[in-house]
Order: sequence, then C-alpha cells, then structure tokens
Amino acid sequence: MTARRVRIFIDFWNFQLSWNSAMNPEKCDWRALPPAVVQAVASVLASVNLTDPLDLEETLLYASVDPVADAPLRKWLTGTIERLPSWSVSVRERRSQPRQVHCRNCGTMTTACPSCGQSYMAKPEKGVDAAIVTDMLSLAWQDAYDVAVPVTSDADFVPAVERVQERGLKVINAGWSGKGHQLKAACWGSFDLDFIAADICR
Repeated sequence: MTARRVRIFIDFWNFQLSWNSAMNPEKCDWRALPPAVVQAVASVLASVNLTDPLDLEETLLYASVDPVADAPLRKWLTGTIERLPSWSVSVRERRSQPRQVHCRNCGTMTTACPSCGQSYMAKPEKGVDAAIVTDMLSLAWQDAYDVAVPVTSDADFVPAVERVQERGLKVINAGWSGKGHQLKAACWGSFDLDFIAADICR
C-alpha cells in the first residue's frame, strides 16, 4: 500500500494567538504538533475509508517578527524549532510604517498623537500569507505531496486551496472551533485543533 505524503503549512501567528486564546496558560509542545496533526488527518481520511499510511514529508512554519522586540522569538524559531526533524522555518521581518488614524466622530485623519506629537506607526505583517500560498502551489506543481494541511483559519488561503485541489490533491484544514468557516468549507476536509490541543501541551 502506497503511503500518502503529507506537508503541513503553519501560519505561526494565526495559530499562536488562537492557542493563547483557547489554551492559556498552557504552552504548546511544538515537537508534538506535527505527529498529532498527522494522526488527526488520518482520522479524517479514515472517515471515508481512506486508510493508506501517511508519511510526514515536511512541516513548514511561517512567521513575521519585529527585528528588535521579537529577537528572542526569532532565535527560538531558527535555533530550536528549525532543528527539529521535518521542520522548515521561514521568518520575515516587520518594519515600522507611518499610519493614519481616522476619527469616526468627526472624520479627521491624523498621523500623530495630538498630545505628544509622536507619529502613529504600524508594523504590518508582510509576506507571510504570500509565502505560504507560493509554497503550497509550487510544491503541488512539483508533485511533492498528496495531502496539504494548512494550520490556519485565514480565508485568504481559499483561492490557493481551490487551485491545489484542482490537481486532484487533498487539502485538510487544521483550524479552531468557531473560526475559519470559509477555509474549512473550501477544503476537502477539516478538523478542529481544539480536539488535539490537550495532547500537545507541555
């Protein structure tokens, strides 16, 4: 029996913020996450009598960091997580950009605090979604997996999911209960991370 090759695509902040909301103060055991996800994928496939063995090819994690404030996070991602078997980590920097604030009451747009004059700045997440989509599509076209598992609740991935599935590949979403309805509906299958979260705490 030929094994189905699995690749996991993790949107770090989407996962981490949802984890914090659902599981605080418990911490995620990142070593345990990929095998738990693969086991959940196997259960989804088995529900329609697809019982082929699964091989985890790669766990790809995508994160954006503030180059100063998130220095410890970057070190942990690249120095600890990326060294784990199957893991590949992509880190992008967030750079401060001027932003405007709109007053809903009077309609005025301001770029600085009226009290101290400090400019309003934002550090938007740049490139993470695009990197995930690019890798999902390019790896699909390279025939590098049979099952893709996006670990996110972001509806921005729906078009990429639809393109991947047009190639006859399966996409199974790992999201959180009550979130990501559009993405779950677009995927061939899905499961809620809530059901495996207790098993991947440290």
